[in-house]
Amino acid sequence: MSVQALAPPRLRRRYVDEIVPSLVKEYRYRNAMQVPGVEKIVLNIGLGEAITNARAIDAAVSDLKTITGQAPIVIKARRSVAAFKLREGMPIGVKVTLRGRRMYEFLDKLVNVALPRIRDFRGVDPKAFDGHGNYTLGLREQLVFPEIDYDKIDKLRGLEVCIVTTAKTDAEGQSLLSGFGMPFRKN
Repeated sequence: MSVQALAPPRLRRRYVDEIVPSLVKEYRYRNAMQVPGVEKIVLNIGLGEAITNARAIDAAVSDLKTITGQAPIVIKARRSVAAFKLREGMPIGVKVTLRGRRMYEFLDKLVNVALPRIRDFRGVDPKAFDGHGNYTLGLREQLVFPEIDYDKIDKLRGLEVCIVTTAKTDAEGQSLLSGFGMPFRKN
């Protein structure tokens, strides 16, 4: 195993060296352990089309696995809905939960590579917090990630990225994500 493989991700080092001291100063925490951190990142692709197209699930699983480096799980319908021709147990989406090293590497890739590749990008909405410091971001297509080859995808699919933090308020969560380089839009 190489030395580089053991080194912590770049954003983890930034969190310890820069973000924690600045948040301690900004919010007057008495202890560095009170500083909020990123707990996990959940990526989700909802597939309503999977009812009629069984291959959609396989394509979405492949895309998420390529983007995150981790195998996603298939989400099945909890109940039947006749209006949508949906039966209980049918696959309707895929999700993956990232923690630790993969979480920091994905957040780094999202902030520094994927978001700048979005056409006419002016920043992410600062109002997309849930009231408890967690942030949810929707992407219209998976092509913003450089690992996805345009020629190998069957259809453009959006995905949802939910960043779960230990922050108590939205202001603390926004300060934390701003420290990681999240480009919030000025309203």
